[in-house]
Amino acid sequence: MRIRATVAAVSGALALSVLAVPVSQASSPSFALTRADAAPVISKVVVNSGKPIVLGTTATKKVTVSVTASHSSGIDDALSYIWRGRDSNPNLYGFGFHPDGERAKCKAANATTSTCTLTITVDPGYLWNANATTWRVYAGAWGKDGNFTENDTFSSVRFQRLSRLTANASPEPVKKGGTITVTGKLDRANWDTHKYAGYASQSVKLQFRKKKNSSTYTTVKTVKSSNTGTLKTTVKAVEDGYWRWSFAGTASTPAVNATGDFVDVK
Repeated sequence: MRIRATVAAVSGALALSVLAVPVSQASSPSFALTRADAAPVISKVVVNSGKPIVLGTTATKKVTVSVTASHSSGIDDALSYIWRGRDSNPNLYGFGFHPDGERAKCKAANATTSTCTLTITVDPGYLWNANATTWRVYAGAWGKDGNFTENDTFSSVRFQRLSRLTANASPEPVKKGGTITVTGKLDRANWDTHKYAGYASQSVKLQFRKKKNSSTYTTVKTVKSSNTGTLKTTVKAVEDGYWRWSFAGTASTPAVNATGDFVDVK
């Protein structure tokens, strides 16, 4: 019987638990390896197109995982899950597949090699802030003759807390040579409270784009966010254009740009 990992909430510090029998125990006798070189070979695993998994406070996200494997008989099926913990059997923390889930969609490159695609649903309701880090990726694959291979830590993927950034430039319009005040706020998902909270003491760039003949923003200065994530600075009004804040991101939080706010200089 093929397994699919499944997610369940638990109390206390452990917010995630994948309840699954170890693959070695769950596989039926027909999947037992008959010789040392009989197992398929997994050559590549790509999670979320190679990008970090970014989650807000409530919305779930479907993450695509592709497993590329080869076997002399061809590839029949594959599975994968994303996990944290000391080991993957039997009680790991992560996201994966229900035992009754659908098979992977496998596309053959040739008679021996296929890339199998699966979808994992990740839910911030099962996360806390400490989970904004690197997770391990398990992968397994079956040959068409029933032989199976697995790797608990084939690759890794980073989870990040969704960031938001606003910008407001005023007054509008403003006299040439006058003062423009640019404010804004940088916040990010708090997975402990499942609300958004200001991201304090972060370096955020103030950028300007000319109204005419320009599609590129230029950095004017860098400002630190307050202890509540707010931003504020002043600049001299020189010409019409758009003002925005730009945050480069951190390991736990992705980069984000505010929508530019236009100021008409008279």
